Amino acid sequence: MVRPLILTRDTDPARTRALTAAGAHPLLARLWAARGLDQAGPTEWAALIPPNRLSHVDQAGALLADAIQAGQRLLIVADYDCDGATACAVAVRALREMGGQVDFLVPNRFETGYGLSPAVVELACRHPAGKPDLLVTVDNGIASIEGVAAARAAGIEVIVTDHHLPGPALPDALAIVNPNQTGCGFPSKHLAGVGVIFYVMLALRAALRARGVLPPKGGPKLEACADLVALGTVADVVRLDANNRLLVGQGLRRIRQGRMQAGLAALFEVAGRDPARANTNDLGFALGPRINAAGRMADMSLGIHCLLEDDAARALELAQALDEINRERRARETVMRDEALAHLDAQALTRAASVCVWQPGWHQGVIGLVASRLKETYWRPALAFAPDDGDTLRGSGRSIPEVHLRDVLDLVSKRLPGAILQFGGHAMAAGLTLRAAAFDEFSQQFDDAVRVLGARESFEPRLETDGSLEPDYLTVETATLLAEQIWGAGFPPPLFRDRFRVLHQRLLKDKHLKLFLERDGLRLDAVWFNHTEPLPEDIEAVYRLDCNTWGGRSSVQLLIEDARATP
Repeated sequence: MVRPLILTRDTDPARTRALTAAGAHPLLARLWAARGLDQAGPTEWAALIPPNRLSHVDQAGALLADAIQAGQRLLIVADYDCDGATACAVAVRALREMGGQVDFLVPNRFETGYGLSPAVVELACRHPAGKPDLLVTVDNGIASIEGVAAARAAGIEVIVTDHHLPGPALPDALAIVNPNQTGCGFPSKHLAGVGVIFYVMLALRAALRARGVLPPKGGPKLEACADLVALGTVADVVRLDANNRLLVGQGLRRIRQGRMQAGLAALFEVAGRDPARANTNDLGFALGPRINAAGRMADMSLGIHCLLEDDAARALELAQALDEINRERRARETVMRDEALAHLDAQALTRAASVCVWQPGWHQGVIGLVASRLKETYWRPALAFAPDDGDTLRGSGRSIPEVHLRDVLDLVSKRLPGAILQFGGHAMAAGLTLRAAAFDEFSQQFDDAVRVLGARESFEPRLETDGSLEPDYLTVETATLLAEQIWGAGFPPPLFRDRFRVLHQRLLKDKHLKLFLERDGLRLDAVWFNHTEPLPEDIEAVYRLDCNTWGGRSSVQLLIEDARATP
């Protein structure tokens, strides 16, 4: 594991004073100010960016209203991750409540690839619910030029809703709703796929109201889908700007009040999490992975059915099946990660700028997670590959902030023509199909391209902290307050940095370091997960504040992220 450079965020006293004067808790004021906030941010629905600022959303709403009034068959084509699953559930639930004849289809990542491909169109034409008149993509479609053409050739029109970056050409769809398409003035470019389709459903409801199909203020209460929107937004790790924070906050509010979909309640139960205390960590690290596991290991339709189920008992059965699949995923991931580390250790990592590895028995659905672990371990762009059909490999990559991964693959494709059969993605994550015979040469070219575009030979991780935490805040109350806030991508949870004396330390389950620390006369419990090396008596630690509840009693606990001897 590469040791990080520990930094402290700049404080902003003027912003802190303004936030405190506006009624914010003094600690939250300091943390929010350091993250660039001038005010606490909107929390009520009235502050949501209006739908009509999203290009083509009114057109899409009108087209869907036409289809509903004409009694046409609608089919949602979803992506196979948690964002795609929640987006699909929002679309199906809302459309059915507004009178739509709608079903869904989700690609199998091992058979039809990503997005609306011609192969998916063939499946749509043979769908058990009947050949659709209109396809609606959620969380995909912006790059599906051939798929949209195939659908229209088959007599099926298409509406694309997506949030991924478009390429130089767009599909010939009836409407494209994507905040990142050229010319769209929507202020929040970070909507997840589930956020985009939520906006489309708002526009559809407005269209039906304008036509008198629904009463002026009638129709489905779309805020009932806020729990799904929150889950997909957090799980997709999109930037939590003010608009996304509002959406997530509304979803968490409903979950904490117990007003959530039966499927989400069941997922909280199998994950052993308390929905009354739900936070973004639960969504991103407990519920999201269980939904994602279905798409990685089996069939994402299982996850979508769980989110669409209204019967609590049946929802629990589906959630238990997802939990079992997730256990299988974790086991496969552990084996593959250990094999990757052993393989790379044997190579002595002669290429210092990147990691590129594959093994014959690896599972395609898990390689992205392995790449992520390798990126974190070595702090460099990482690619992991699994065997695909015949003489090809399917690869998935994760990168670091200094290197735009898709640009690296684009450069390699130019330097090594014919080796990469297809690729796509964005700055931090990408996928590709590679000729197996070209793996060794590709690995070298990939490493060279990382050096060129990263403008350095090696990389150093950085751990950004919020400085010292005042001793008076080392309490259960403060830990609870912080856990209730909306943290995530672009708005990271607080990390603090202080000096402690180690009074006692021991190993838990042979892989975690349990610590008893002292600071300014306070004695504190702490744990450093997945760390076994003993610490010196005097340390400087980077930590998160946590609340540990055991036997009905709660106490404050520090979760250590890094610790080293004091200078």
